[in-house]
Amino acid sequence: MFFLQTENFSWKTLLLGSENWSFLFETVLRTSIMFVIIVVALRLLGKRGVKQLSVFELVVIIGLGSAAGDPMFYKDVGILPALTVFTIIIALYTLITFLIGKSQYFENLVEGKPVCLIKDGSFLVENFRKEFLGEDEFFSELRILGVSQLGQVEDAIVETSGSISIFYFDEENVKFGLPIMPDSLSQKIKKIEEEIHYSCIFCGFTKKLMPADKHICPVCARDEWVASSSKKRIK
Repeated sequence: MFFLQTENFSWKTLLLGSENWSFLFETVLRTSIMFVIIVVALRLLGKRGVKQLSVFELVVIIGLGSAAGDPMFYKDVGILPALTVFTIIIALYTLITFLIGKSQYFENLVEGKPVCLIKDGSFLVENFRKEFLGEDEFFSELRILGVSQLGQVEDAIVETSGSISIFYFDEENVKFGLPIMPDSLSQKIKKIEEEIHYSCIFCGFTKKLMPADKHICPVCARDEWVASSSKKRIK
């Protein structure tokens, strides 16, 4: 039975598909040509198109990659159609970049706007809801930048490229804030038994609370808290 299933097996088909061995040389030539075209295209796009990718620029890069990939190893895809695609993409990129430089409205429409997510050590909840950004992911980004609790942060802004810009309080102005170290939010409580600073686990609102069975956050109306941290930032 196994012999019947494998009698039509061909190493040539497995390795080359429907092409001949001579197509390997053509693949080398095609890949070399497309590689040079990619380098020239990225050079024409300028440093901005490579260093920091906005959504618009990411679309351009994906378009160039798609146009470059197929001609490298598909025999029925010619070099000239791919080169035409490259020319059109670069022309559109140049036109849109020109319009972005002329119109703030058009720039916001194409690339979006920076969004402030933390202000004075607390989340701007409405802004955070608009971003497709998980809390754990965001906390991880902050920790990478040396933040251990939100009271160290004056402003945190998500740029159009997706990177996060942090503006810190001076060391003497660091406040109590929501701790963001791993598992720090697992100690959440509702009943306040000790008069110390607590932070709302949802919005980061921080205040010294009196002992009580329940406290409602005045910002987000949640009732779960963790003990705040006043730790200074390690530089």
